[in-house]
Amino acid sequence: MSNVLVDGETEVYGIIGYPVRHSKSPQFQTAAFQALGINAVYLPFQVRPEDLQKAINGIKALSIKGINVTVPHKEEVIKYLDEISEEVEYIGACNTIKNIDGYLQGFNTDAYGFIEGLKELTPDFADKEFLVIGAGGASRAVVYGLIKSGVQKIILANRTVKKAEEIVSDFKKLNRFIEEIIEVIPLNQIENHLKEVDIIVNTTSIGLKDEDPPLFDYSKIEKRHIIVDIIYKKTKLLQAAEEKGCLYQDGLPMLLYQGAKAFEIWTGQRAPIEVMREILSK
Repeated sequence: MSNVLVDGETEVYGIIGYPVRHSKSPQFQTAAFQALGINAVYLPFQVRPEDLQKAINGIKALSIKGINVTVPHKEEVIKYLDEISEEVEYIGACNTIKNIDGYLQGFNTDAYGFIEGLKELTPDFADKEFLVIGAGGASRAVVYGLIKSGVQKIILANRTVKKAEEIVSDFKKLNRFIEEIIEVIPLNQIENHLKEVDIIVNTTSIGLKDEDPPLFDYSKIEKRHIIVDIIYKKTKLLQAAEEKGCLYQDGLPMLLYQGAKAFEIWTGQRAPIEVMREILSK
């Protein structure tokens, strides 16, 4: 990869978060700009929660063309935007901002990223039954993507049932049959439903640390199950899936495709997916 030559025409993009140094986005977004000959750089900006509004004003003042938003700013940033997409409205989180001469548009590309990644494992999944574990922002993105894709049955498991029920309530306008599509259960009832589900998705951070307890009894996983864990590593859940011979996937495809969608929102050009994938896989 050649060095980026910066001049007076170079456009600036980046990512804001706290912490943000671990982000993989600068490498694969910069590679994408270079692959298409776009004169742009992509930088990580570490922004403390108390400085978020100043940072957003800075985006406008410095004419930064586009920004990705990561934790802990995805929800809070919405109040500083001029316009939000349908995805942001339902998911309640924004991960991509486009700056049009100081007018900030907010998008959420996580739902798209999840669905495109899932298609790599199983292209036809609308008739499958899903178990989605967790009820945070990532879960909302996954459920939104599944509902928009026409999935008819989702079991939503969370430690706090009320939080999962809020998703059902908030998504009523999205699909009037939402209460028939989504069944909410507590985490400790997952094993009672494994026989009926085809695809299991972990949207929680459980599994990030090796000492984390299992979400359920992983020995109950069957070879026919398809397992997705949106954490960027081979968690114990994915190790169990591998041992059973299941199709499985970590969070990197979701990261790849959500980043590609952000690139397309900013540039209006088709993202060089394979270039981005190659960087991510290193």
